[in-house]
Amino acid sequence: MRLRNVIAVAAAGLATAACLTAAGPAAAHSPNGNGNACSSAVSLAGFSDALDKTSYDGTYVGNLSALARDRDGALVALSDRSSLFRLDPGSYRPTGVVALADESGAALDSEGVVVDRDGSRLVTSEVEPSVRRYSPDGRLLGRLPVPASLQVAPAGRATANGTFEGLTLLPDGRTLVASMEYALAGDSAGTVRLQTWRRHGSHWRLGAQYAYRADDGLGVPEITATPDGRLLVLERGFTSGVGNTVRLHLADLRHATDTSGIDHLTGQRGVRLAKKTPLADIADCPSLGATARQPQPNPLLDNIEGMTVTAHDHRTGRLDVLLVSDDNQNTAQTTRFYRLTARVR
Repeated sequence: MRLRNVIAVAAAGLATAACLTAAGPAAAHSPNGNGNACSSAVSLAGFSDALDKTSYDGTYVGNLSALARDRDGALVALSDRSSLFRLDPGSYRPTGVVALADESGAALDSEGVVVDRDGSRLVTSEVEPSVRRYSPDGRLLGRLPVPASLQVAPAGRATANGTFEGLTLLPDGRTLVASMEYALAGDSAGTVRLQTWRRHGSHWRLGAQYAYRADDGLGVPEITATPDGRLLVLERGFTSGVGNTVRLHLADLRHATDTSGIDHLTGQRGVRLAKKTPLADIADCPSLGATARQPQPNPLLDNIEGMTVTAHDHRTGRLDVLLVSDDNQNTAQTTRFYRLTARVR
């Protein structure tokens, strides 16, 4: 989602940073003895601004809202301006791009992406909201059903620009999960719905729905599944003159109440939310020499929206996690990749 807050535009002539760091002195951020620690569970392995304010094949490389891994190990990066990039997993440099469109040929406000087991791309748009399926070359193949209540008002109870942001496929390959960014009208503030679909042959049917409570003032721009079926949840907010807040949590849907038949989530007894475990506040990571073009609690921070797990170690529970920020094609913001390691046992 393009955050609608007023953001001061930096003076013209700012040099575009292009760096990849892997280490740096950060003893003050070392609760577990790791100089690059953000918390006891998460460390920063490095960051890269290599794609900031660049173009590929005539397409602006930015506005990146989602990441996924392709079946061959390449990265897939989704722009909220309807462009889907393939990136080299080492350098992040683009190797291909396709344009996406809806049934009438119009552009999408595309926010989440999953590479399905057949190679097709499942893509959310937060306009309606919707989940559409595309071939790798960008041909529209179909559309998944969406509950009426999750539609933008007046058709439903969602607010414009606050619907499907995150999308992930659970390890069983049969359960798809989309996250709303903000609460529905009638639900308690910060309580967002997580909608699932179950695979039935070649079709997806609506499944259970769950509720997740975001921290005060934050929304949910992305989710991604862990190898054991839990969810990494990215929470984000922006305060003019202060900057971004970005936090990483772990959510467990087991034992959570199916809320698909509950109209309003306003503190009813017996409704169990997804279990939530804080992992890290990205502001607590070492900056590693990063610079910011607008006020930030930590110059490392920007408008982080995309996330995917790139590797995992079953024995130790370690995950390699890649994040990306959406620069909104704004000179005051940066397209930045962040490499994290997390332990979620």
